[in-house]
Amino acid sequence: MLTIFHNPSCKKSREGLQYLKDSGRSYTVVEYLKHPVTEQVIERLLVKLNCKVHELIRTQEEYYKKHIRGKHFEEHELIRILVENPRLIRRPIVEGKFRAVVADPASNIDLIRE
Repeated sequence: MLTIFHNPSCKKSREGLQYLKDSGRSYTVVEYLKHPVTEQVIERLLVKLNCKVHELIRTQEEYYKKHIRGKHFEEHELIRILVENPRLIRRPIVEGKFRAVVADPASNIDLIRE
C-alpha cells in the first residue's frame, strides 16, 4: 500500500492524489498540515527518497526566504525545522514499502514498483 503526504490546497498535491485514484492502487492519505509528521517520519522518507533534507525544502516559501536562505544548518536542524514548519515540505510525497518519490510530476508515482 502507498501513502501520500497530501496538502489539499496545493494543485500539484491534488494532481498526485488524482493520479493515485486513477491508478487503482491502494493508498492512504496523510494530510500533513493537519497531522504533522515527526522527525522519524522525515528521516524515513529521506532514506526512501534517497535525498538530503535540503532537497525536500520548498525554497519559494516565505519562511525559507526569511529564516533559512543563506544560513548554514545541520541535517538534524533542518529536519526539526520541517517538523515545525510543514509547509516547507515539497509535495506531494508518495511512499511505498521500499521507495518514496516527490510526485511532481504525478507520473513519478509509477517509479514505485511494490
